[in-house]
Amino acid sequence: MKIGIGNDHVAVEMKNEIKAYLEEKGHEVVDFGTNSSERCNYPVYGEAVANAIVNGEVDCGVLICGTGVGISLSANKVNGIRACVCSEPYSARLSKQHNNTNIIAFGARVIGIELAKMIVDEWLNAEYEGGRHQVRIDMIKDIEEKQKQK
Repeated sequence: MKIGIGNDHVAVEMKNEIKAYLEEKGHEVVDFGTNSSERCNYPVYGEAVANAIVNGEVDCGVLICGTGVGISLSANKVNGIRACVCSEPYSARLSKQHNNTNIIAFGARVIGIELAKMIVDEWLNAEYEGGRHQVRIDMIKDIEEKQKQK
């Protein structure tokens, strides 16, 4: 699988560890940065990973900032993105099974590296269930279409 990864200055170390972890598991990881500890703005990286997904450059994405919230909000502004911030594995798995999320996000100031790996594993190993959940995904797509028309 080809996975985009992005982060802000707070999450450089965690991003590097998650990137290496994913590569060890055989995934191709495209790093959208940053690799600097100098203060930067997370929307740049959230948008970059989100655009790579909708443009078909990567299959899915992992985003990390201080809490995971800001960077996921940025990604969710891109039509077609369903990013979810998770601080534990159960929600990560269900976000894929029920919401077909294409980005998982978490906070480097909130969780440790081992929990981050567990979240990533649960999310990547989960499969979208479709069925009754597709109605809701279609409703989300309808909201996106309405916003395009404004």
